Amino acid sequence: MGLVGDTSAADIAAVLDQVGARLKRLRTHRRMTLTGVATATGISKSTMSRLETGQRRPTLELLLALSHAYRVPLDDLVAAPDEGDPRIHLKPDRVKGRTVIPLTRQPDGMQAWKIVIPTSKVIPEPRAHDGYEWIYVLSGHVRFVLGEQDCVLRAGDVASFDTRVPHWFGSTGDGPTEIISIFGRPGERMTVRTPPTSGS
Repeated sequence: MGLVGDTSAADIAAVLDQVGARLKRLRTHRRMTLTGVATATGISKSTMSRLETGQRRPTLELLLALSHAYRVPLDDLVAAPDEGDPRIHLKPDRVKGRTVIPLTRQPDGMQAWKIVIPTSKVIPEPRAHDGYEWIYVLSGHVRFVLGEQDCVLRAGDVASFDTRVPHWFGSTGDGPTEIISIFGRPGERMTVRTPPTSGS
């Protein structure tokens, strides 16, 4: 019947039609040239160009090679919808002693994580980089250092800051803490909208 589960051939074609633009965005974001990708993957420049412009449909072999080169999961590269399963399968990772759980699946947009900070992470290690970050404390106490400022954030507290300013957040030593972190690249900011007041 031309169907895989509840997905039609048209649905599959629509997903594949979007792959080219995603490949080009990822390559640009990684600041890689067609020549660089060709060297890293063995895929010719002409094939890469045709993939990015939609003149050639991607094969699994090509996508696996590009997934490795761009350091993203194959699912993110294709952006295929989950079929029949509403659950979100989160894959925690360890970064500098913290447990980091990605909450977003778009590699070229705003990034969100749930971060679990152990009690042992108490020594500030400020760093700076381009971008803008927003953190929300879910539980525990967070020591937050931003430039010359040094303060404690508690559950429900929010901080937003320019990441070009040296910054660090960790435990106060009283116990582990959990936060939500949202990071945007230069030029990206969260937009907070409030409902209009009555009578306006």
